[in-house]
Amino acid sequence: MSIISRFKDIMSANINALLDKCEDPAKMVDEYLRQVSEELAEVKKETASIMAEEKRAKRLVDENKEQIEKYDNLARKALTAGNEDDARVFLAKKQQYVTNGEDLQKSYDIAHDNAEKMREMHDKLTKDLQTLEQRRRNVKAKVAVAKTQEKMNKITGSMDSASSSMKAFERMEEKADHMLDQVNSMTELDSVPVDEATSLEEKYSDKEKNIDDELEKLKREMGL
Repeated sequence: MSIISRFKDIMSANINALLDKCEDPAKMVDEYLRQVSEELAEVKKETASIMAEEKRAKRLVDENKEQIEKYDNLARKALTAGNEDDARVFLAKKQQYVTNGEDLQKSYDIAHDNAEKMREMHDKLTKDLQTLEQRRRNVKAKVAVAKTQEKMNKITGSMDSASSSMKAFERMEEKADHMLDQVNSMTELDSVPVDEATSLEEKYSDKEKNIDDELEKLKREMGL
């Protein structure tokens, strides 16, 4: 039965070792189940061997019982034929098989008990492995969701970065527009030359004369 203890120790050691270097849970679960499956194959092989031993012990018990029954019948026939000496010989042989049968029965009982325990352990480990298979699917599903979320976070981060870049670009456009407006304003100012002669010409224009004429006209109309 040492295979059971060894199997449990290996399972415990494997899972602890994998947890220590757990980087990708999905890969870790796959590797762990691979190792468990290999160990379960050993348990299955050992179980089959112990079951075979149980069958062999049972066969020996049954064969021994057949011999006991055989010599018992021969002793009965000898007595029926009136041969007590022959009957004694057959009964002595029968007694040897009876004594041997006690040891064979003990061996069978032990083999049967071992086989029962191994079958129970094998069935339990098989069920546990099926449960682990289901949990592996759950783990891998969660990992897939986590990876998808990670990608979405990266995409969202890129969009935020792009949005910041757009805002920065808008500020640069505003600054460029302001610079262009300044340049246009300077150009407009530079396009109006300050001519001193032109200013003096307006001073000595006929505007004042026209105003005097208009004033005299207005006074005549008013009778002043």
